[in-house]
Amino acid sequence: MALEKNMNEDRSVKISTEKVSSPVCIGTEEGLKKQRKIVATVHDREIVVFYHDGRFYAMDCRCYRPELDINGQPCIVCPWHKYKIMLATGEGLYQAINPREPSLSPKWRSKGVKQRTHSVTVKNGNVYVILSDLDDSIDSDYYAEKFKKSINSVKN
Repeated sequence: MALEKNMNEDRSVKISTEKVSSPVCIGTEEGLKKQRKIVATVHDREIVVFYHDGRFYAMDCRCYRPELDINGQPCIVCPWHKYKIMLATGEGLYQAINPREPSLSPKWRSKGVKQRTHSVTVKNGNVYVILSDLDDSIDSDYYAEKFKKSINSVKN
């Protein structure tokens, strides 16, 4: 399988040494569609790529895993904290009740972007990830940097 040649022993994709803004091939379209989810390291940043409802999504890997839909939007949930994050935007979601509204049923609200998302493109049957602009700080950056430091300390 073409996906296998890009894999490390732990089933993550090999680290790229190219410029951070350059696209990195993480596998074949066919292979990723079958797996539905893959963890990859792109320019020293661990990401997860999901294939959901005919579309690829990429975001920082820490710490989200299961998938669900909230109001028709694909989301993931942190297995430890139960945070809900939209795949397309990285927005954190929560349920709230507005005491000023007549209906006391909870509605989904946004906490803003909490998880960094990245661009995914498919070209000639291969799937590429381009990291988003890392100039602005997002909550998931803390965990991405923490993971990178722990990997680098193991290498040295």
